[in-house]
Amino acid sequence: MRRQRVVGTGGEAGGAAGAGAAGRVAHWITEVFAPQVLVISLPPVVGLVSDGTTGFWWGLVASLICGGVPASVIALGVRAGRLDSRHIVDRSRRTGPLLVAVGAVLAALVLLASLGAPRLLVATVAAMLAGLAVTVPVTLRWKISFHAAVSAGTVLVLSRVLPPVPTLIAGALVVAVVCWARVRLRHHTAAQVAAGALAGTLSAAAVLALFQV
Repeated sequence: MRRQRVVGTGGEAGGAAGAGAAGRVAHWITEVFAPQVLVISLPPVVGLVSDGTTGFWWGLVASLICGGVPASVIALGVRAGRLDSRHIVDRSRRTGPLLVAVGAVLAALVLLASLGAPRLLVATVAAMLAGLAVTVPVTLRWKISFHAAVSAGTVLVLSRVLPPVPTLIAGALVVAVVCWARVRLRHHTAAQVAAGALAGTLSAAAVLALFQV
């Protein structure tokens, strides 16, 4: 079987792919739409739009736990040299940080549900957990794209608090651009970003339907 040539930041293929204007744009897109950025940003937005100031504070709690805890663990790993970057391009290094992410999201879900947080916000955190439940087992054997999965799930959730049709259309374009960037940088193959987008979409849609929101 031919070995897949997807290497990390600073590797030969990654360095070549990152050269030039297109490479710089792809790198910028990867940073702006990183899973940590979306996970931290989404809950306060959902809370604010759906339930005002009270919802915003609930969302802030969710983002600090769901996004802040894993991001801190990853940042410490990068600083210590155990991880290549906050994107964890090396799949073999993903297990520990991902387990931390699962634990953090599960803790946030239990906390918000038990304390009576807004229903849509609880559904948002549940959608994050469902996305992890699908993608984490896959990434242990195959490098599915978390950028694609999280961005696709984010679009589905935002379509519940923003005008759905324009949100879905604009969101689909954003997800496509994110997928292009990951492939352009050679951090993923086209199949891996497509699988990630599909996993994020289906898991978020299932949870939102279950919560009837």
